[in-house]
Order: sequence, then structure tokens, then C-alpha cells
Amino acid sequence: MTTLPQAKVQASALALLPLIVFLAIFLGSGIYHTIIGTEFAFYQVKAPIAALPAIILAILLYKGKINSAIEAFLNGASHPNLILMFMVFMLAGAFASVTSSIGSVDSTVQFGLSIIPPTFVLPMLFVISAFIATAMGTSMGTIAACAPIAFGFSQATAIQPIYAIGAVVSGAMFGDNLSMISDTTIAATRSLNVELRDKFRVNIWIALPAAIITIMIYFLTSHQSQLIEYKSYNLWLIVPYLAVFFLAFTRLHVLAVLTIGIILSVLIGLVAKPELDLLKLNNAIYDGFMGMFEVALLSMFLGGLSAIMQKEGGLEWLIQRIYSATRRFNIGRQRAGEIGISFLVIFSNLFVANNTVAIILSGDMAREVAKEYGVDPKRAAAFMDIFSCVIQGIIPYGAQLLLACSIAKLSPMELISSIYYCWVLAIFAVLAIAFRFPKLK
Repeated sequence: MTTLPQAKVQASALALLPLIVFLAIFLGSGIYHTIIGTEFAFYQVKAPIAALPAIILAILLYKGKINSAIEAFLNGASHPNLILMFMVFMLAGAFASVTSSIGSVDSTVQFGLSIIPPTFVLPMLFVISAFIATAMGTSMGTIAACAPIAFGFSQATAIQPIYAIGAVVSGAMFGDNLSMISDTTIAATRSLNVELRDKFRVNIWIALPAAIITIMIYFLTSHQSQLIEYKSYNLWLIVPYLAVFFLAFTRLHVLAVLTIGIILSVLIGLVAKPELDLLKLNNAIYDGFMGMFEVALLSMFLGGLSAIMQKEGGLEWLIQRIYSATRRFNIGRQRAGEIGISFLVIFSNLFVANNTVAIILSGDMAREVAKEYGVDPKRAAAFMDIFSCVIQGIIPYGAQLLLACSIAKLSPMELISSIYYCWVLAIFAVLAIAFRFPKLK
């Protein structure tokens, strides 16, 4: 029987109390605002603010001087991986904002609409949403751009709104999971210290079959519809997305890829949109920075909090519990580790209702579990991203479903069953763990 190696620090469940406090504040606020009927209930209390009491508690519980606890927090918050993650978040937000301001989103949507066969609305809604989300790196931006059009389709055809909106959300979650500039991809790869392209190569073998099955389901449930009208579009405005998409597969650093994408977007915007000037594009870039500031700040807060918990033995205690729970089953150490990592991000996502935050929250623990169980970091990063997107796409209090349902005047509980891709992706991810595919060299 495999034995657990000697712990480097003394395991302590008490060290996890600050994390529980953070989740209690964030989750408790969400439940309260849900009860009183507040829109976007789980987003009323900002996550970085909810993290402050947890950080204070962690410093007070630290077995040592307060100054030493603060230094431990600062060392964790300023880790090179977190600084890189912060920079990537900022540039990804700027790219999404400036491309939206020059009309790239609208042109991409209208281009997709121009090639949709009239009887294949649902499959093409999925494909268009998947492409846009992969290019933009955001499911929220994709839903905001495509859901109104999908709802319009349902009003003009025999397609029920839950299917049209479900196809958009499904495609958005596909792109969110696979995009090289998605904050979930960035958080997962930085947490496990792996390259974006390596995580993608694992992820694609699980996500693509799930997407193909989803498209087949939409083909089988397609409705006859009239020819879809579309507005004029400018193909040049799609170029920044294509450039970033293809550059992401090269060995060029992600910061360079995003910087090139921003510069290219600005230049194309100045030429294609005479009404835009450098000042307006400057404001768009800054708005992108501000849009990512919350998740970037939270990543630094949680990085510092994780450093204190790790030093105090909290992460070691959690790893031992996962080890004890999984070794009872004769499924192999690597499978047990992958299951443990998956459950870490699943429960984190259920608590915080934000897939990026869930990955950041469980990232340090997942990295330690991967080391303990001999899990390839590329697989660990892929499963973290996959299961965070699965949960985020089907929880009724998540921002994605709330946004989609607010546009289409639907109930989130009604829409859950129509998010086919997330359910199919979950099945393929479980099969990937069970049968150990894809095989890595």
C-alpha cells in the first residue's frame, strides 16, 4: 500500500478557517440577496472586500509575530506567477474592450449570421458563440453580444427561447474553456505553472468531442426557420481576433501576443472607424484595465492568503483528507489525484459562483495535490478549467445564466437543462479521468 510522505509542515485544520470565513461572507451575501430578490445576487458583495476579513483573521491566527504574518502574506501576493497573472488579466481586458469599441464583436457576429443556413440556426448559434468566446476570451462578453440576436431568432421562428439561448451559453462556455486569453485559462495555467499551449493540447481532446456531440444534438433538434437577415460587416475588424488566436499557438510570450493584439486593434480601428481617435481608444483600453481590476486584485489577495494557510499547514491538512478519501478506492494514485483536483474546483465554484475565482482559490491546493499524486500539471490545469466551466455554465446564480436570462426573460432554473455542452463536457471529462486520455508524451 502506498504511504503518505512525511509532511513538511504540521497539518492544521484551523489554518483553513480564514478561507471558510471568506466563503461564508461571499456565499451568505449571495443567499441573502437571492432571498430578497436582488438581481445578480452573488455579485452584490465584491469578492476582494469579502477577502479582507479572511486576511485579517489569517494574520491573527498566524503562529508568530504579526510582522512575520504580513511578510508571509506579501510574499504570497507578490509571487512571480501572480504578477504575471495580474499583467495578463489587464492586457486581456484591454484587448476585449478595444476590439469591442471598434466594432469587432458586431462584425464577427454579423459575418457568422451571413453564412448560417436557415435550417441550421441552433448549431450555428453554438459555433458562432464558440468562435467569439474563443477569440474574446470571455463568456460574458459573448453572451452579451449573441444572446439578444438568439432571442430575436426565437421571436421570428418556431425555435423556443431556451434552446436558442442555451446554444449561445453552451458556445460561450466552450470558448471560455479553450481560449488562450480567457481568464480561466490564464489562472489555471499560472496556478499549475504550465504553458498555455500545453494545457490547450490536453483540453482540446476532451472539449472538442464534447462540442461535436453538442452540435449533433442541435442538428437533431433543429427547427425549420426563415432566412436570417444580417447587417453589413467589415472583415478587417475580425483580423485582431484571428491574429491573437493564431499567435497564441506560437512560442511568443502571452504578454507579447496580447500587446500585438491591442496595437493591431488600435491601428485597424483608426483606419476603419474615422469617428474614433486615439483619445477614445485610450479610454477603451483603460476601461478594459478597470474591468479586470477586481479579479486581478482578488488573485493577489487570495495568493497572499494561500501563502499563510500553506505555511500554517492548512493546505497540507486538506491534501491529507483528499488522500485519505481517495486511497480507499482502487483507482490508482493519478486518477485519485485528478478526482481530488476536480472536486476542489467544483466545490470552490459552487461557493463563489465565479469560475476564475474558483480556480484562483483552489490553485495552490491543486498544485500540491498534483505533486503528491504524480498528476501531470498539464492535465491538472485542463481539469481545473474544464470543471470550473462546467459548474459555472449550469449554476442558476452564476453571472452567465443571470445575464442570458435577463436578456431573454427566462428563469435560470428553466435554462439549465438546455446548456447541453456543459453536461456533455462533464461526461467526457469523467471519461478522460477514468480511461486516462489523452495520453501525454
